[in-house]
Amino acid sequence: MADDTDTIRSEFDDAVNMTPKELDDWLDTDESQSVGNSSGDEESTGHHMGRRIVEIQRKKVGDLDDDDVAAMKKVKGYVARHLKQKPSKEDIETSKWRYSLMNWGHDPLK
Repeated sequence: MADDTDTIRSEFDDAVNMTPKELDDWLDTDESQSVGNSSGDEESTGHHMGRRIVEIQRKKVGDLDDDDVAAMKKVKGYVARHLKQKPSKEDIETSKWRYSLMNWGHDPLK
């Protein structure tokens, strides 16, 4: 399991290119909170995952549990899929596409 967890953590670290502080600061912005799927007044899925990513980033590999590993796999998959959907006619810097990716810890302009 350790080797597998190391690989998953490495792939997660490749997908998440924002530091915990950058992501924390981003999640507090109106732009961050303006995107994502949510029901009612609940936090959006991406925004919630952003907070989860910060928790994972601050853990040592040896402290990761099965839920952390599952979340890292989900993040890796989301970022890979979403990067393939880059809009062609929008200003990328202020696009909902970029904002969604940033909620998941990846800034495509980095």
